[in-house]
Amino acid sequence: MEKVTRTASVWLALIPVVFLIFFLFIAIVLLGQSAHIPLILATAAAAAVAVRLGYSWKEIQGGMVQGINLAMGAILILMVVGTLIGTWISGGIVPAMIFYGLKVLSPGIFLVATMVICSVVSLGTGSSWSTAGTVGVALVGVGQGLGIPGAMVAGAIISGAYFGDKMSPLSDTTNLAPAVAGTDVFSHIRHMVYTVVPGYVIALALYGLLGTRFSGGVMESQNIDIILSTLKAHFFIHPVLLLPPILVILMVIRKIPPLPALLGGSLLGGVFALAAQSSSLGDVLASAHVGYISETGVAMVDELLTRGGLMNMMETVALIICALSFGGIMERTGMLQVLAGSLLKFVKSTGALVTTTVFSCIGMNVIAADQYIAIVVPGRMFKSAFDAKGLHPKNLSRILENSGTMTSPLIPWNSCGAFMGATLGISPLVYLPYAFLNLLVPAISIFYGYTGITMEKLPDDRPDTA
Repeated sequence: MEKVTRTASVWLALIPVVFLIFFLFIAIVLLGQSAHIPLILATAAAAAVAVRLGYSWKEIQGGMVQGINLAMGAILILMVVGTLIGTWISGGIVPAMIFYGLKVLSPGIFLVATMVICSVVSLGTGSSWSTAGTVGVALVGVGQGLGIPGAMVAGAIISGAYFGDKMSPLSDTTNLAPAVAGTDVFSHIRHMVYTVVPGYVIALALYGLLGTRFSGGVMESQNIDIILSTLKAHFFIHPVLLLPPILVILMVIRKIPPLPALLGGSLLGGVFALAAQSSSLGDVLASAHVGYISETGVAMVDELLTRGGLMNMMETVALIICALSFGGIMERTGMLQVLAGSLLKFVKSTGALVTTTVFSCIGMNVIAADQYIAIVVPGRMFKSAFDAKGLHPKNLSRILENSGTMTSPLIPWNSCGAFMGATLGISPLVYLPYAFLNLLVPAISIFYGYTGITMEKLPDDRPDTA
């Protein structure tokens, strides 16, 4: 007799989501733990509901494997990215980017310079958290010396850090979003330009207007000077060190696949470490494997540069696997489709679809308190709806980043918001009005959705390619 499976009701499909929210709240908000174990527990809840619907364990596990398989490309890239960050720091490439970025500082344009500096550092490291936790902390102190409100400085730091994070192929979420949507990371970054760059220009103009009232301040740049002198003392700093990032950018423009492009960048970092920084081959291999360990004796610099390495990416890889296991069960058993159907019941236009996706991502940031969940769950929920409208997957990946990632530091109990608030010493609710880029980009996405601007269609005469 053939086994029969049932279609979940909306209320039944909500059970795993409720468990997910509950477990994440307990672990992240109350206990200060990571999202890994809550995701595993929520996956178990989803599996229990799947059994109730008549699915066998083989089918449930197949859904998990299928979900994880969606991100295998991103996982491979993240592993290479780990080696790249390690060799780029060892080779002096990241220190050179930070050094020349800090040179932009000028009292008359402090807020604009803050956003630019954080953008440069974040582009080089692929991490908004590292940017805020090091250069961001220094810039808050400088701003205080100039008499600039901390909320404005924090807003500029957040805007710059998340610009670099979103436009850097080194960022984990920048790799995760296209993997979930079904496109590649470089196509995703190129498509992000249409929303992030206009938002960036507007944000710069707004910071420029705000900063004019502080143009007479005297800069207390002791922390910046310490960072600059420490970098100069421990690394050979020269413009030639900017060559690897330029070459990677050129490879992006030339549409070279991301894995070989990033691997090439990692190898270049190793070459520069051997040639320019007099590192040993063992040191270079260690930087690629476990990350670079900075021992300058200056805490700000050591915290910024002690990172990278293959092994340091494994926690992010595990988080992606846990999240996509949950999503895989939800999708395989039709529960995501039921939830998406209830949300999409009244969605008729592309603009309404984009708006629904944006607010679903924001809602997941609020209730699930983690940017990864805000990318994975809505991404799997709305993928078929974007496909049905003939929209290229990079439209969805862009929206996931524009709303899922960009709004995460604006929510105090979200993992990103909690980190930024504690690190900068300013509540997300206080700096939220000044985080211009993070507020503008979701609105630009919705505007494009209703006008059709840059909403690229998927051609019928060829398969989905980058």
